[in-house]
Amino acid sequence: MTCQQSFDIHSRGRGTIEITAEVARIVRAAGVVTGIAHVFVQHTSCSVVLTENADPSVRRDLETLAARWAPDGDAAYLHDNEGDDDMAAHGRNIVAGAAVTVPVGHGELRLGTWQGIYLWEHRTMAHRRRIVVTVIG
Repeated sequence: MTCQQSFDIHSRGRGTIEITAEVARIVRAAGVVTGIAHVFVQHTSCSVVLTENADPSVRRDLETLAARWAPDGDAAYLHDNEGDDDMAAHGRNIVAGAAVTVPVGHGELRLGTWQGIYLWEHRTMAHRRRIVVTVIG
């Protein structure tokens, strides 16, 4: 059995938004008892990540790390069509990724105690992002 649904997230700009509950809802509605849920973002300047959901300082620290990996406005960047954060956002997407896959068991996401699924917006301005969830079992 395979099910696929998408939903939109409106970011407030750079930072994380937890999407675990919406992905879990889609998994439950799919009726898959055992399988996988693949969560994919249809954009190249944000990411979908699996990270700690208990301590928000983890996600703030990820921003600090990302600023070191891909700083805004680096003079070496050729691509800056949409501003100083443009190429940095694409670089952060390459490092963090556009998808995660989570096991499904007993009709539920099999996440660890401190794990959550997040959209990680890499642009400084607000954007509408499309997430595609495919449940296979």
